[in-house]
This record gives sequence, C-alpha cells and structure tokens, in this order.
Amino acid sequence: MQDESAFQASLDRIEEGLAVLLLREDESVRFTLPRSLLPPDAREGDILEVAIRRDVAATEAARRRVAERIERLRARGGE
Repeated sequence: MQDESAFQASLDRIEEGLAVLLLREDESVRFTLPRSLLPPDAREGDILEVAIRRDVAATEAARRRVAERIERLRARGGE
C-alpha cells in the first residue's frame, strides 16, 4: 500500500488569496489552495512539486479518541 502521492502542478494565478494550480499531466484538472500554503517566493508560472502523505499514526490515534468518546457516551446512557 502506498502512503504518499507526489505530482507536479503549474501555478496558474493567485486571486483573492487563493493559488490556482493546474495539474501538469492534465491541465484541465485545476485545484485551489490558500496562498499561505505555498512557498513564500512562489510566482505565477512556477512548477511546483505537490506531495500528499497519509499519516497512519495520526489517523489511528484520532480513531481511538473517537471510539473512546463514543464509549464514554454509551456508558453515561447517551446512546
């Protein structure tokens, strides 16, 4: 199982604090991110490497916290 995906995107433009990115493999795929998530020196026309990692440990910890909360509610009769 792969826990990371990386791809390239072109920084098309920045409007109203949002960066509009175009997927390099298929520029019909467009997505936006808050400008604050980009490197400070990123400019329109730059090619960016985007990596998305799945944090398995954090996911499991969050699931445990939710399960514990549900169990506490059930114990109080909140089901």
